Amino acid sequence: MSNITEEERVAYLKPLEQAMYGPFFGSLGVSAAMVFTAAGAAYGTAKAGSGIASMAVARPDLVMKAIIPVVMAGIVAIYGLVVSVIISGKLGPGGPDYTINAGFAQFAGGLVCGLCGLGAGYAIGVAGDAGVRALSQQPRFFVGMILILIFAEVLGLYGMIVALIMAAV
Repeated sequence: MSNITEEERVAYLKPLEQAMYGPFFGSLGVSAAMVFTAAGAAYGTAKAGSGIASMAVARPDLVMKAIIPVVMAGIVAIYGLVVSVIISGKLGPGGPDYTINAGFAQFAGGLVCGLCGLGAGYAIGVAGDAGVRALSQQPRFFVGMILILIFAEVLGLYGMIVALIMAAV
């Protein structure tokens, strides 16, 4: 056993938590939240948009109903934007007010939001593509398609909530 007291241990560790590279990880969290959610939204928009284009040939009257998956995919990017703005508002220079712990927490929060948004965008795209194609054959499928899309969208919302909790250091 060493003879180091708790106060000496805290005095030794405190400067180590004030690393100059702490804000780098916070900035990575901002970037991860925005990049991955935008990629998910782009994929969801492209995938659902191709389904809309193919179904519009047979049923052009249903195009406005079929546009909902594209709108829902765009909302995923808004989740990333919200998290990015909140995290970037808490960024500061490395030191006593912004420790390495804060940088890592914000990086993890941005990564959680971004990857959940990527998954949600992918799910919305796949479900939206299949949904609008089914909608063109059977218009009563509309409510079922919306429910499936809501379940896919909520994955991104969960990621945003967890990211806000994690980044609230």
